[in-house]
Amino acid sequence: MIEFKLKGDHIPMIQLLKAAGLVLTGGEAQIVVTEGEVTYNGQVDYRKRLKVKQGDVVEFRGNKIMVV
Repeated sequence: MIEFKLKGDHIPMIQLLKAAGLVLTGGEAQIVVTEGEVTYNGQVDYRKRLKVKQGDVVEFRGNKIMVV
């Protein structure tokens, strides 16, 4: 599990995937989100600009990110 320390009140989903090192570019992040490869708190979510907040869990290709 990756613990991501949030600075501020939220981070957009695509920026979180980049910051956690799970994708190389924002374009790649947008593609994986729109293709339904990312789950947000246990459910597939297609929103690229989704505001991920403290306590949320994002999963992508077997990697789990806990936002703290």
